[in-house]
Amino acid sequence: MIAPIIKGLLLGLILSISIGPVIFAILKQSLTNGRKAGYTFVAGVSASDITLLIICNVFTALFTLVLTHKAIIAMLGAGFLLLMGLYTLIFKKITIDSLGDEKEKTMRKRDLVGVFVSGYLMNTLNPSVFLFWFAWTAAIGTNASETENPMVYKLLVFGTCLSFVLVSDLIKVALAGFLRPKLTENTLVWINRISGIIILIFSAALFYSALKY
Repeated sequence: MIAPIIKGLLLGLILSISIGPVIFAILKQSLTNGRKAGYTFVAGVSASDITLLIICNVFTALFTLVLTHKAIIAMLGAGFLLLMGLYTLIFKKITIDSLGDEKEKTMRKRDLVGVFVSGYLMNTLNPSVFLFWFAWTAAIGTNASETENPMVYKLLVFGTCLSFVLVSDLIKVALAGFLRPKLTENTLVWINRISGIIILIFSAALFYSALKY
C-alpha cells in the first residue's frame, strides 16, 4: 500500500514545515538548555500529537456513525483544510521570536520533566493544531473507508506522518545552531506560502472526491 505512505509523508511534510510557536520553542530549548532538553521537548510535542490524533479519530468515528453520508464528512474536512490553507497563505503573520544565545544550562531530571510537559501543553493547547488533526482525520478517514482495511490504511498514513514529523523535529534539534541564522523573515514567508499551497491542493482533491459520493 504505497498510497497511504505517500499521503503520510506529504502530511508530515506539511506539519513539519508549518511555521508556529513550536518550531521556535524547539530551537530555543536546544540553544539555551542543550540538545537533551531539545529532544525532551520534541518528545512532549510528539506525545501531544498522538493524543490529539486519537481524540480526533474518536470524534470523526462518532460523526461517521451519526451521519450516513460520507460526502458530508469529506466536505467538512475539505472546508477545514480550505480555511486553514487560506489563512496560512494570506492572513498568517510571520514573526521571528528571540531565541537567545545563552550558554547551555545543566538540566536535572525534574527540569527535563518540566520541559517535556511544556512541549506537551504548548502543542495540545494550540487550537490550530487540534483543527489541523481534526481536518486531516476527517479527510483520511473518508479515503480509508473506501479501502479493504480502513484501520490499516489510517495506521499507515498517520504512522508515517508522525514518524516523519518526529525525525524532522529531532533533526531541528541537532542542527539548531545551523538553522537559527537561516530563519530570516523572507525564508519563513516562502515556507509559509508553500505550506499553504499544499494544504489548498489537498482541500481541492478532497472536495473533488466528495462530489463523487
